[in-house]
Amino acid sequence: MAYLLWNGELPTKEQLAEFAARERAGRALDPVVKQVIDALPVTSHPMDVCRTAASVMGARHPLAEDSSREANMAKAVDLFAAMPAVVAYDQRRRHGQELVEPRDDLGYSANFLWMAFGEEQVPEVVEAFNVSMILYAEHSFNASTFTARVITSTLSDLHSAVTGAIGALKGPLHGGANEAVMHTFDEIGIRQEESLEEAAARAKAWMEDALAKKKKVMGFGHRVYKHGDSRVPTMKAALDKMIAHYGRPELLGLYNGLETAMDEAKAIKPNLDYPAGPTYHLMGFDTPTFTPLFVASRITGWTAHIMEQLDSNSLIRPLSEYNGVEERHLP
Repeated sequence: MAYLLWNGELPTKEQLAEFAARERAGRALDPVVKQVIDALPVTSHPMDVCRTAASVMGARHPLAEDSSREANMAKAVDLFAAMPAVVAYDQRRRHGQELVEPRDDLGYSANFLWMAFGEEQVPEVVEAFNVSMILYAEHSFNASTFTARVITSTLSDLHSAVTGAIGALKGPLHGGANEAVMHTFDEIGIRQEESLEEAAARAKAWMEDALAKKKKVMGFGHRVYKHGDSRVPTMKAALDKMIAHYGRPELLGLYNGLETAMDEAKAIKPNLDYPAGPTYHLMGFDTPTFTPLFVASRITGWTAHIMEQLDSNSLIRPLSEYNGVEERHLP
């Protein structure tokens, strides 16, 4: 998937093997980047850690001042390979745990989970995580991608553009929505002893009350998809498998209750963040780590857009129409 986004074609077996070897060789966390992460308080948001790490990696990259396509491809692969270590280590340090070194005998998603939890995950969990990484990898001219392209259009460097994109993705109206979904579940209350039906009834009542109070509920609706996010069925299927794997029907009850109530009241469908949030929760990721997982995947899409922007660049500089007070003059 990453190769396709960057090259426009699927790789041959030989090309894929070469690319995979390149990615696996770049997985280790730079000791200097680790020092910078350790200097940040554990109370800082994990997205702040990702943003800072991306900036440090850019400043330390040997091709920092080279914006040729070849150099940017190298930077993109390096970011793609190294960001999982940043995300995984940041979650671990918040629990007083040590860094887990990467393994080059595992695929991208399996290694990511290994570094986060220090143990190999069963194939079902790896596959569900991999599905989420693929679905989050690229999504047209969303806010963070547009941010990256605007920065790139000034002929700034790739890491600056990615750092800006991470800042845009942090917001709850964009990438942070998957965190907000779990905050909603927590507000309703996750009760593992509940049946699916009991949880669904409580969630439906909560949603009806929230809508009556005109409360903003994250994880539903999309600025582009007015009749449902086409990525949701695939992610929902992965969530269903994780609910079955971990034996957590009450989470499916909360999911169904909220979805049903929103559909009945507003005819608004879930977006990708809605099934992704509880999937990451079941895997053991902390809620604030959900959006950094998005970062690790979206690096592929962002950098593909960055390189495309540079291929035929023009400064993105919109005009504005003034609608303030009339012209005034000094006495």
